Amino acid sequence: MQSLVIVAHGSHLNPDSSAPTYDHADTIRAVGAFDEVRTGFWKEEPHLREVLRTVEGDEIYVVPLFVSEGYFTEEVIPRELRLAGWDVAEWDSDGLSADQATLVAEDIGRAVHYCGPVGTHAAMTDVIVRRAESVTDDPDVGEGFGLAVVGHGTERNENSAKAIEYHADRIRDRGRFDEVRALYMDEDPEVDDLPDYFESDDVVLVPLFIADGYHTQEDIPEDVGLCADHTEGYDVPAVVDGTRVWYAGAVGTEPLMADVILERAGEAGADLGGALEDVRETTRVATGD
Repeated sequence: MQSLVIVAHGSHLNPDSSAPTYDHADTIRAVGAFDEVRTGFWKEEPHLREVLRTVEGDEIYVVPLFVSEGYFTEEVIPRELRLAGWDVAEWDSDGLSADQATLVAEDIGRAVHYCGPVGTHAAMTDVIVRRAESVTDDPDVGEGFGLAVVGHGTERNENSAKAIEYHADRIRDRGRFDEVRALYMDEDPEVDDLPDYFESDDVVLVPLFIADGYHTQEDIPEDVGLCADHTEGYDVPAVVDGTRVWYAGAVGTEPLMADVILERAGEAGADLGGALEDVRETTRVATGD
C-alpha cells in the first residue's frame, strides 16, 4: 500500500494558508497514484507529529510543501515526524539538491521516504511560467514581457535566495521572456524598486511563496506600488511608474504545483503510473488553457 503525506507550514492566523495544500492533495488523490493522500501542518491540525499515525501504507512518501531548504525541512519536520537517525548530511545537498532519504519513523515503526522541498525541484520552473500564463491569460506570454521572480530573502539563511536565483536563471536561459530578474523583500535587489530593474513595458511578478498571506496580499502589493492600501484592492495589471505590472500572487496556489509534488515522490521511488500526465492535463484545464 502506497501513501503520500504532504507537509506544510499552515497558520493559526490565516485560514487560507492551508488551502493550496488541500487543493493539491485533492488533485493528486483524484488521479489515483496513491492508496491514500494525507496532509500535515506545523501550525494547524493535523499536526506534523500526529499525521503519520493516520497513515496505513507500508510505502510512505513525505513531500514538504516549502520553498527552500532550511530550518523547517532540515530540523522541524524530521524531528516532528520522529525520523530515527536523521542527519541533514543524508541529502548531501548544496542548498538546492536535496532529493530523498529513507528512515524509520520511530512511533509507527515503518520506513518513510523523506523528500526534498518542492521549491528547489526543477519542475517548479514550469509552475512559475504557468503562473505567468495564468495571470495574463496568454499561453504564449513572453515576448515583450519581463518576469520578476520574487522571494522573501534573508541574510540569515543563504538558501532562502538560492531557489529564487535558480529558477530565474533557468527561465532566463530559455529565452522566452525579454528580461528575467530575481527580486527580494528583505535584501537587494528589492522588489520595492521593481520598475527600475526592467526596460519592458509589461512585467509579470510571480512571488515564490506557497500560499497567499500577509506578504503576498499586503506587503508586496503595497511595496511595489500596486496600491497605497491593500484593503482598497488593486487592478491587474496595474501601472507603476510607467510599467504595467501583472501581479500573479503566490506560485504555490497554481494548480500545476501538484505535478512538482508527484515528481518529488516519483524520484523517491513511488509508482506513479500515468499520474504525471493526468495531473498536467487536469491542471491545464483548471487554468483554462
